[in-house]
Amino acid sequence: MKTPAHTRRIIDRLETQHPGADTELRYRNAFELLVATILSAQSTDARVNLVTPALFARYPDAKRLAAATAEELEPQIHSTGFFRAKSKAIAGMARMLVARHGGEVPADMDALIALPGVGRKTANVVLGHALGVPGLPVDRHVLRVANRIGLAEGDDAELVERQLGAAIPRARWTLASDLLILHGRRICKPKPLCQQCVVRDDCDYVRALDQERGEKPRRGAHGPRRVRTPRR
Repeated sequence: MKTPAHTRRIIDRLETQHPGADTELRYRNAFELLVATILSAQSTDARVNLVTPALFARYPDAKRLAAATAEELEPQIHSTGFFRAKSKAIAGMARMLVARHGGEVPADMDALIALPGVGRKTANVVLGHALGVPGLPVDRHVLRVANRIGLAEGDDAELVERQLGAAIPRARWTLASDLLILHGRRICKPKPLCQQCVVRDDCDYVRALDQERGEKPRRGAHGPRRVRTPRR
C-alpha cells in the first residue's frame, strides 16, 4: 500500500486528469441530494437526473415528501430501478426527517445513517457536498481504483474509507472520492484504459501486468505486489 505522501501525490495527479471533479448528481440543497443519492443505488447519476426535476417540483421538501405514499412515488421513480424499495426508503426517510429533525437534513453521520435508505456512502456524499462536513464516500469505483493503484487494500468499504482517510487531509476527502469515482467511470473501468491514465507509472495493477509480460518495472513502482480487483 502506498505511503500517505505518495497517496496525496497520486490524488494531486488525478486532479489534473479530472479538473473540477464533483458529484454528477444535480441538486439545489441537502434534501435534494439526499433523495437523489438514495435513488442512485443500482442506477446511474444520468438516469436519476432525468427523474428528479419532476420529483422535486412535486415534493420540494421533506414535509411534502413525507405526506406521499410509496404507491404514489413508485411510478415517478420507476426508471431508476428497485423502485418499490426506493419509494419506501425516501418516504420513510422524509417522515423521519420531519419527526426527528424538523424537516432539515442533519449534518451528523450517526443521525444520517439512522434514516431509512441511508448508509455511510450516502451520508458521506451529503455531508461532503451539501453540508460542508468532510466526507469520503466509498462506492464500487473507489474500491476498484484504490485497490488497483495501491492506495488501499480490501473490499470492505468502511475499511477502505479509513485507509484513505488516514492518508488524505480531511479537507480533501470529498474531492479525493470524486476523483476516484470519475477515474473509475472514465479510465479505470472494469476493463481499464491504462494507456490514458496519468498515474499508470505509480499503479500496482499496471506493474503487476508488466511483470507478467516480463517488462521492466515502471518509474514510481515500490516493490512487487499482485493486486486483485475487489468484488463489486
